[in-house]
Amino acid sequence: MNALASVSEPNSYRPSEDEPFMNERQLAYFKAKLLAWKDEILRESKGTVVNLKAETENHPDLVDRASSESDRALELRTRDRQRKLISKIDEALRRIEDGSYGYCEETGEPITLGRLEARPTATLSVEAQERHERRERVHRDD
Repeated sequence: MNALASVSEPNSYRPSEDEPFMNERQLAYFKAKLLAWKDEILRESKGTVVNLKAETENHPDLVDRASSESDRALELRTRDRQRKLISKIDEALRRIEDGSYGYCEETGEPITLGRLEARPTATLSVEAQERHERRERVHRDD
């Protein structure tokens, strides 16, 4: 838990290529990052629920009503995307626990720290992701 505590301090630790891949400090760092991201999403979601409940007012003007409905629909789509993201965050946390975090699901090779920093839920290396996207494009064109 010490590694996790030191990670929560801003800029106190950044994973480096100079250390063993997915050592305890790196795992604690990414776990803290994922948990903070999840907490932020959950806080935002609670705010959305409060706002949606508060905005049950009836707009007499059709333009205001349409604008309000459009805003509400956009907010709900955003929350749905974030709900799916929470599921990916939970999967990444499970991978941290089982020791498979940071390794490509397709090749078993390490995913670069830069990619994990940018996308902590990544399950594929950049190369494997590119292959996957190329295959998707080919099949979509059929």
